Amino acid sequence: MTKKFNLFKKEYAARSWFVVFNSLFFILLMVCMIVPIWKIFSDSLVNETVYGLKLWPSEFNLIGYKRIVTDPNLSRPFLISIYTTVVTTFLGLLISTLGAYVLIQKNMPGVKLFSYLLLFTMIFNGGLIPTFLVMKKIGLLDSLWSVMLPMSMNVYNLVLMRSFFEQLPVSLFEAAEIDGCTPMGIFVKIVLPLSKAALASIGLFFAVAAWSEYFHYVIYIKSTEKYNFQYKLRDLFSDKVETGAEGESINVNTLKSAAVIVSIVPFMFIYPFCQKYFMTGVTMGAVKE
Repeated sequence: MTKKFNLFKKEYAARSWFVVFNSLFFILLMVCMIVPIWKIFSDSLVNETVYGLKLWPSEFNLIGYKRIVTDPNLSRPFLISIYTTVVTTFLGLLISTLGAYVLIQKNMPGVKLFSYLLLFTMIFNGGLIPTFLVMKKIGLLDSLWSVMLPMSMNVYNLVLMRSFFEQLPVSLFEAAEIDGCTPMGIFVKIVLPLSKAALASIGLFFAVAAWSEYFHYVIYIKSTEKYNFQYKLRDLFSDKVETGAEGESINVNTLKSAAVIVSIVPFMFIYPFCQKYFMTGVTMGAVKE
């Protein structure tokens, strides 16, 4: 009895030390992530020429954020980012859900071939130059659709959605068919309401990718008035942005810090509301019985 008790005591002590070490590690990791963001936020509130290592602003000044709102060279790209993010997310979810619903129809002729062709595109793609020539041929160069359409067609997200749909009970589909429900009716009335977790998680994938997009704007967009906020942020850090707003002078470092905060704040607020759906959707879409 004493021997078993000593063994249990050693195991408990080992687990306790592991919990302590694990907690300290993640606290340190959290601090390493939060401190740089807080430092940038602090710098965005100070209109000074010299910045130290202070983590608290010596003054409270919103001039950087006011400049982003009032300067069309910065406010217009921000609105374009919102527009492209919303449209890309909507189209991406529409294509992914409809495509995944088709792929789970086991009795449909050619569904396996279509699945293999989609998976083939995940390994081999057309390449940059052929894609550019296609965009030029169909007249989408210098159009926001040249950015939104390619990003809304993501095979990886489609496969995740298909895996999630395959977890739904087949008996629900069979009961709906007996009651006379059409395939599209089953999709709208049964599949989508039961797939809120997958829709939230995959929608977040599309939204983050669209909001952070930069490369497609470099390749396909030539008009400066069609650039998104991420492109302007890059130009701002390269000292290529000419602010057109008049008024109080502003230090460029303050403007840069404010722009960085504006670029990351939307998803810092959105993610906590989507977190429970995000974890459930990814887990259910990745595990198959």
